[in-house]
Amino acid sequence: MTAAQEAPIDPRKARSNAGKIIEHHLGSKPTRIVARGGGITNFVFEVRHAEGDFIVRMNTTPDKLKDYLKEQWAITKASEAGVPTAKILEVGADIIGMPYMVLPKVEGQEATHHPERLAILREMGRLTALIHSVKTSGFGQTFDWSGNQLSRKETWKEYLRGELEIEARVDLLDAQHMLDVGQLKRLRSVVRDMERWDPSPVLNHGDMRLKNVVADASGAITAVIDWECCASNVAPYWDLSMALHDLSVDAKQEFLMGYGLTEEKIREMAPIIKAINLINYAPYVKRAAAEKDKARLEQYRTRLSGALDLYSL
Repeated sequence: MTAAQEAPIDPRKARSNAGKIIEHHLGSKPTRIVARGGGITNFVFEVRHAEGDFIVRMNTTPDKLKDYLKEQWAITKASEAGVPTAKILEVGADIIGMPYMVLPKVEGQEATHHPERLAILREMGRLTALIHSVKTSGFGQTFDWSGNQLSRKETWKEYLRGELEIEARVDLLDAQHMLDVGQLKRLRSVVRDMERWDPSPVLNHGDMRLKNVVADASGAITAVIDWECCASNVAPYWDLSMALHDLSVDAKQEFLMGYGLTEEKIREMAPIIKAINLINYAPYVKRAAAEKDKARLEQYRTRLSGALDLYSL
């Protein structure tokens, strides 16, 4: 196991670390620490202290520090644009020997099963448009938050070929027989068109779904959370491909209305959003193929064939 790989720690040790972090930054011990998720290498704790309630996240992977710093930058910029967020108060690694972040606890509930979720989705569309008002430079995971230059993709074409590896993803879908001849031809055509773009990059949340939104009892969004997948990318296509892909038709249209798109524009954009979705399935197809999971591969073939799209022929 290399230094950059995940090294599991005991949950009790992780809980103790959360207490150390809060005591270091706030000057006294917390009164209560409760685990709120995570796994073997990733931990989330809700911590009660005399100065308030906080969330402490930590991860045993050293590289996670970069992700936390990226999230901190993105949340700050999105907040300045008018997006409700839980602003990250601290990011570090030295106190406990692993990356961590501290943020205030946000009141409300995850919006996935909220009774007002259609109204929430419309507001999420509006907030996504606000996120896309944040201008960035470069494309992909390395952008304004980082001073790195060698891993930075300055142009859209560099990003598609060097970071996303779009051609290799299309070839993988072809090799695993995920698409019929007509679909593959259309996908390659859309990709060629995309490669000719010269777009201006903006901030993208990367996973703008109900599970990453906290809302109060009335349905008002109190925070957009979990910015781990945020990136500098083209808008609105990238965020919409993720935000829409597991919603019902009614829910999709609420989100798009909130974003401010006309019905004509939605129809015009559809092939690009679909192409990005197909491309983003390639890593999952690759994993299923490596594991020789034939049942999962068949499920992907059904899904990517469009057989589950019941509204068009």
